[in-house]
Formats: sequence, structure tokens, C-alpha cells
Amino acid sequence: MKRGSGTYVISTTLGESVQAFVPHPLPPTDPALDVDAFVEQNRQAELALARLSGVSGLVPSVDWLLYSAIRKEALLTSQIEGTQATLTDLFDDEAGFAVGNTDDVEEVTNYLRAFRLVQDNLRSPKGLPISVRLLCDAHRLLLDGVRGAGKQPGELRRSQNWIGGTRPGNAAYVPPPADRIASLMGDLERFIHDTSSTLPPLIKIALAHAQFETIHPFLDGNGRIGRLLIAALLEDWGLLPQPLMYLSGYLKQHQMEYYRQLSIIRTDGDWESWIAFFLEGVATAAAGAERGILSIASMVAADRRRLLESPKAGPASYRLFELLPMMPRFTIERVRRELDTSFPTANAAVKVLEDLGIVNELTGQKKNRSYSYQQYIELLTR
Repeated sequence: MKRGSGTYVISTTLGESVQAFVPHPLPPTDPALDVDAFVEQNRQAELALARLSGVSGLVPSVDWLLYSAIRKEALLTSQIEGTQATLTDLFDDEAGFAVGNTDDVEEVTNYLRAFRLVQDNLRSPKGLPISVRLLCDAHRLLLDGVRGAGKQPGELRRSQNWIGGTRPGNAAYVPPPADRIASLMGDLERFIHDTSSTLPPLIKIALAHAQFETIHPFLDGNGRIGRLLIAALLEDWGLLPQPLMYLSGYLKQHQMEYYRQLSIIRTDGDWESWIAFFLEGVATAAAGAERGILSIASMVAADRRRLLESPKAGPASYRLFELLPMMPRFTIERVRRELDTSFPTANAAVKVLEDLGIVNELTGQKKNRSYSYQQYIELLTR
């Protein structure tokens, strides 16, 4: 049986009257969700997250796993919105190298700043909980100084928006009118914090993300903030101790299906298909992240072994090697600063790693040379 997931109201914008969709509050009712249908799929997804958490303990530093995982999520969530930056662009920008598409890189680094802000708040006893206010603060950072900077950063929208099409009249979807946004977001916040709910946390996250995208509370950046909400809830509700999974990779790979699933919630009230798609995504992304960690950990361990066996290696080259996963592109000057040492010592440390084939020089110049931990970057980019 079909369920209604909202109502249509007339909204006038740009001189056109259109049918805007106003979603019912969560959870879905009439009929209620058949949670029993997802018991096995939910178990598999939770298991995949638990395995991913466990495997992170196999590496010497969880920090470098997080360094790459958070950047992959930032990059992929931005790519869904059409950003063209690559992981190498991001590493180059952090190394201080010249980057061609600075606007795109800035969008990705803004996502990283927004994500950190949310994480810092959730981890601090004095921080904000997941709330409209926190999402608005994240949105302000996301759009800071980039393409959407003129679109009310940090504020719920005050005008009608639409998705697809050149104007509201031929849009694929018209979200709720602006005057409904505050109360709809208040309902969503209450649902997130409702402790009486017996819904499994992953299903609750699936519902919250879809509802956020349906409300489309901002003039720009809704997709990225909505996906940031997924990552924040996974950690806040203890499903992953650290943000090691980049779900946006799965959503980007199945982008048309992702949009279609969100759409049929509105048209057919079909929440079940979306939940099944979401749980499949979590299980697939967690297993992919687990495989990625294992392959990176074994590559880094093999490189470390070669370094330890080298008669030329010394304390500076050991210390430099341990920094590589968090600065895969670098100059000798950066090494000198990070190791707090002299230029000749930094130069000698880099030369040890270069001679072993662990890092390679990029410029072919005698001066101002740049280096890359290339194999590591290639593994991450796969």
C-alpha cells in the first residue's frame, strides 16, 4: 500500500505558482515502517562498521587513516556537486604547491573545516549537539568565500528554491516554501534527539538524511551538509569511533539511483527502498574502507621495513617516514620545519627515502624540488 509522505502547497516564486512539497514529520506512518524487513540487512551494515572500527587498530597511527579518509569524503561529497578537484590537488594545496583549480580545492577544504567544526562541537562537553544551529554554523564555513558565498551562508533560506530545470515551473522538485523551513527543521531536530524511538540507529540516520534533502533548507550546499549529517550521526551514535568511512564514494558511484531513491520517497512514500539502498551503501562503503586500510597498512609496513634495513637510514629519515602519510607531497623546506632541524639534515633524510624508491622527486630541477609519496597517493585514489 502506498503511503503519503507529505502534502503539496502552492508557492509563488519568480511570478510562477508552483506545487511545493511539504514532508510529514518523521518517522513515516500510515503504514508505519516495516523495520522487521531490515533486520538482516541492518545487522550486516552494523557488522561491516564494527569490522572497520576493529581493523583501524592494526595500524600504528589512526591519525593518518583519518587524514586520508576525511579528505576522501570531502572530495567525493564535493564531486557529487560537480567540483572537479582531485586528491592530488588537495595534497598539493596543503604542501603549498601551485594548484590550477583553486576554487574547487577551496570548496573541498571548506567542507573539511565544516566537518571539523561539527566534530569538535560533538566531542566537547561545552559544544553544541546536532541541531539546526550547528548545521547553520557548518554551512557558514562551507560557503565561506566560494561559489555559494552570495547564497546566505549560515542561514536557513528566506526564498523558494528548486531542483533541476531552468525555473520553478519546469523543476524536477520544488522543496517546501521558505516560511515552513524553521518548523520542519525543528521537527527533524526533535526526531534526531527522540530517545523513545525504537528504530535502529542506521535506519534513523537514513530517514534523517532523506528528510534533510527533502526540506532543502539552504539556498546552496544542501547535499554536502546532508551527507555531513550522516558522518556526524555515525560517530555521535557510536556506530564508528572515528570517521573512517567515505559513504559519498558509494553515493557518487550510484548517483542517479541515489537521487531516484530520494525522489520516490516524495512521489510514492516509498521509504523502504531508500532504507535498503542506504544500508547496502553503508555495508559496501565500510567493506571498501576496510580493504583500503589493509592495503595501505601493508604497503606502509613494507616501506618501513626497507627503511629500517637500510644502512644509510637514521633518526631524521625515520621521523620523516612516519610523517609521510599525513604529508604525501612536500618540499625539503617543509621537512626542515616539520622535523625542526637544519636544511642539510632534512635534505639528507629525503635523499635516503628517495634512494630507496619510497618517495620520488617531481620537478627534475636542482633547486626548489618537490617530492611525492606516490604509491600511497595511488592507493588512496583507487
